[in-house]
Amino acid sequence: MKGAITSSVWRIQRVLLGAILWIGICSVTMGVDVAEMTRKAEQGYAIAQYNLGVMYANGRGVPKDYVEAVKWWSKAAEQGHARAQYLLGVMYANGRGVPKDYVEAVKWYRKAAEQGNARAQSKLGVMYDNGRGVPKDAVEA
Repeated sequence: MKGAITSSVWRIQRVLLGAILWIGICSVTMGVDVAEMTRKAEQGYAIAQYNLGVMYANGRGVPKDYVEAVKWWSKAAEQGHARAQYLLGVMYANGRGVPKDYVEAVKWYRKAAEQGNARAQSKLGVMYDNGRGVPKDAVEA
């Protein structure tokens, strides 16, 4: 019985944490003080830089602008923010806000993948499978 209760409590905690994270992500896209986010980003806070990039990429609270999104994600990525690194790879792979550059996309996917970002790991595998930015390599893929 004790194990079942512990398991239930753990599940409830996961659900609550998920809800808190969802609310936090939504706050990036709804009703955020853009001036405050920009101020924090300019002060060098990687999470604010990442969030500002999300806002520009989605046009939430600011005009949609992929060049600005890349600018802010680049700053966060240089500080080791894995999600920003992954998204920067996506932007280079698709030529959004920057010229399409598979080599640069692979660079950022690799950095994020090395930090355990599963999406980056998958995208990096696809790049190897298709020989984009790296020699085609089914084993590495």
